[in-house]
Amino acid sequence: FLLIFITFICVIPWMESQYSDYRQGHTTGPRINNDKLYKFTYSTEVLIDRIKGLPEDSAGYRISSGVDVNLVWRNPNNDDDQLIRIMIKDVKIENVNERPAAKNIFKGKHSENIIGKEYLSALQRPVVLQWTRGKVKNFYSYKNEPAVIQNLKRGLASLFQIQLHSGAAREVDVSGKCNVTYHARESQVTKIKALGTCEIKKTGFTSHNELLDVSTKVTSATIYVLEDSFIKSVRAEENHVLSLNFRQTTNAKIVSKQKLELKSMEAGPRVIAGKQVASVINTLDSNYIAVPLVAEPVKTECKNCPSVSNHTVRDLNSRRYFGMTCHAKASCFQYSANYHFIKQFDTICLIILQISEHWQAIRKQLEPENLSKAEATRSFLSFIQNLREATKEEILQILRSERNEVLPQLVDAVTSAQTPASLEAMLEFLDFKNGSSSVLQERFLYACGFASHPNELLLKSLINRLQGQIGNSEIRETVTIIIGALVKKLCDKGGCKLPAVVRAKQLILGGLDRAKKEDDVKMYLLAMKNALLPEAIPLLLKYAEAGEGPISNLAATALQRYGISFITSEVKETMNRIYHQNHKIYEKTLRTTAAAIIFSNNPSYMEVKNLLLSIGELPLEMNKYMLSLVQDILHFEMPASKMIRKVLKDMVVHNYDRFSKTGSSSAYSGYVTRGPDASSTYSLDILYSGSGILRSSNMNILLFNKNARLHASQVVIEAQGLESIIAASADEGEENLESFAGMSAILLDVQLRPVTFFQGYGDLMSKMFSATGDPMNVVKGLILLTDYSQVIQLQSGLKASAEFQGGLAIDISGGMEFSLWYRESKTSVKNRGAMVVVGNIFVDSFFVKAGMETSFETEATLNFISTVQFSEYPFLVCMQMDKIESPFRQYVTKYESLPSGKRYTSRKGKVKLLAGSEYPLHQENSNMCRKVFSTQSDSSDSWF
Repeated sequence: FLLIFITFICVIPWMESQYSDYRQGHTTGPRINNDKLYKFTYSTEVLIDRIKGLPEDSAGYRISSGVDVNLVWRNPNNDDDQLIRIMIKDVKIENVNERPAAKNIFKGKHSENIIGKEYLSALQRPVVLQWTRGKVKNFYSYKNEPAVIQNLKRGLASLFQIQLHSGAAREVDVSGKCNVTYHARESQVTKIKALGTCEIKKTGFTSHNELLDVSTKVTSATIYVLEDSFIKSVRAEENHVLSLNFRQTTNAKIVSKQKLELKSMEAGPRVIAGKQVASVINTLDSNYIAVPLVAEPVKTECKNCPSVSNHTVRDLNSRRYFGMTCHAKASCFQYSANYHFIKQFDTICLIILQISEHWQAIRKQLEPENLSKAEATRSFLSFIQNLREATKEEILQILRSERNEVLPQLVDAVTSAQTPASLEAMLEFLDFKNGSSSVLQERFLYACGFASHPNELLLKSLINRLQGQIGNSEIRETVTIIIGALVKKLCDKGGCKLPAVVRAKQLILGGLDRAKKEDDVKMYLLAMKNALLPEAIPLLLKYAEAGEGPISNLAATALQRYGISFITSEVKETMNRIYHQNHKIYEKTLRTTAAAIIFSNNPSYMEVKNLLLSIGELPLEMNKYMLSLVQDILHFEMPASKMIRKVLKDMVVHNYDRFSKTGSSSAYSGYVTRGPDASSTYSLDILYSGSGILRSSNMNILLFNKNARLHASQVVIEAQGLESIIAASADEGEENLESFAGMSAILLDVQLRPVTFFQGYGDLMSKMFSATGDPMNVVKGLILLTDYSQVIQLQSGLKASAEFQGGLAIDISGGMEFSLWYRESKTSVKNRGAMVVVGNIFVDSFFVKAGMETSFETEATLNFISTVQFSEYPFLVCMQMDKIESPFRQYVTKYESLPSGKRYTSRKGKVKLLAGSEYPLHQENSNMCRKVFSTQSDSSDSWF
């Protein structure tokens, strides 16, 4: 009976415990044996290359060492609660792949020479882990160790985070707090870490528009092999792939690997007796403290760095060299965005360049005549990097010492730096009360509108300026317009409820509601055209339907920019009333805009039918335009094409009389480029008055991929009230329009302030007799397109940095020539630009740096010319859209370097010439151009 009782009280609880373990999963973890020293080999390596690059061509390095592991203490109440001591020894730094001696920067270098005696000593000081059921519960190390060394130890310690049963978990290691999934089978465990879920303090920024940004793909896997309930080997690999969204061949890949292998076991130190972890740690070494396992930030510090004043700057702006490391002094080998290259003793060396010296070295490239060259854009990008490290006082010193001709470009760069110091410097430098410096003020404001990652401080600063005294009415208008652009960008990033955004929305909406003067109404409508606030739609509908002339058209074009989800049945009903003139007579430009809105937003069968039935009942040139618009939708397979084809099956709609209308107005769309990463389209809409004078010319270029869209540019030239010059009759609804011609532009989704060529009959006559035929500048400047900077925490403990910058130097001009003698008018739009994109990806451990720079650049010119001869009817119209031959250059530079100045560099480049071309328009235009040029040729040979 006693034996049965003992069995009952002892065995049954043990069985319950076993059943509980089975039910909850395997709750024990790996265990380390008492009094044993486990000797491992450990290596961590990092490789940087393009996605399709070969491992042997990659830049990178390997840190290898021995690792001793032994048990310090085991909890007497829980065998799975252990303190283990880990010590790194026999450290070596080497190439990942075999290299010839001339290309091996580590050959002949001892670890102490590379790392430094202090850093090496810190790296070899042991750490202690509280290891409970395979999880690192606490990480004990020494206080005030260099962060880069501490992180390397964290990377090794993180390999001991393991779970022996399958399942998901939330786990903390050097990468942060991450979601992980374990797959266990026999003696092997595989851990998949979802790096995108890791919670860790992040620094950096991304570009506002997804199309211009950088996409990333990350993977992480670790395979554990176990033997006798302990780790026999660990292999971990993570991959970070970065690629430019609009050109994914500009990319980079970071591969980080770790390998830990057990080589032998021998007798080790005895375990320490004790019941509490704290007392055991204190007995082991009183200097130990518990520190987080998550990596800590690495601070860079550079003291006593050399000056550039005694050296000759070489290829300062060539981003092909930016990022390589050849250090002038051992005490100054940390990476900084201020570094640039000089030539010294036939060696390119990396040193810190003072911002004033940098500006003097690049200012010639930023002179107005050089703005359409790639060197200007590259100088702009490199200078922004330096400006981001500068103080307000340093920036102001340069601004105040510069001359007028390059000052606008300097303003572009300072504003694009987007730091608190650069913003404060610009606001102090620009005197908005002074109306004579409007050029600089406008450049500052446009750079704010194009900001790649604007913040609330920038918006707040502009609101304060708007509510203060502004000496120039055009600048006041521009400030309001740009406030609208910033509201849109901040709302897109989830900042619609920020106090400054709420204040700006109230200012725009309330300002329009209270506006009495026509110019004020236009100003607030332009701001709304940028802000695209859903709550502004009722106001826009009111002004579109009830407004007069330009105001109605401006409100309608603002509605045209809204996404399809905002174009409600109420909006479409209003557009139908405008187009069909149910309540009043409207201008052709407004009616055609209303038709475009209907066609672009899921039109119903009856809406399409009514639009098509109107063709034939419209003013002559509007008939032709609407017919051309319908044919363009069908030709380009736009979303409305299916409904149009359905309606055209009705022969009442689809008949010869309706579809044979003559005229010169047209609408045509085509592809500029088509590619797997991104495509771009152009559209040209030309509307003439019945007398043959241009009414509006609208050229658009759109960029898009499967996820994002960017309205790259729009240039609209409008003219009205010119019929009296040639004694012609105005079209219906346009009899009393004032003589006017002007240009409006959208650039990178930002509506700019319109430019007026002339307004009023007197101004027209004055301009006609004094005209030189020279084009008027619409926008000129330097724009930061892509701005991406991220620090990537690798699970080895190293940190990688990824920076992508893209810049655009742009010059858009347009003009309108009018000749009564030859009865000919000509409008022209010239787009010139240079684009440079640079990606710099590197891993800097302070004692060795490896990285890659990938870049491309191009210069391009796109011309649009429309020639009209109205000496007879139907008048002759020729439209031309030409792309000029342009260079395309691509470079890849890989580098490895040591603080001593020893380095390895590999450079490759590819240069080609992109052929010029004339973009095809419809066949009718080609026939017309032949007649125009034939007429011009005949007249050139005649007597005068």
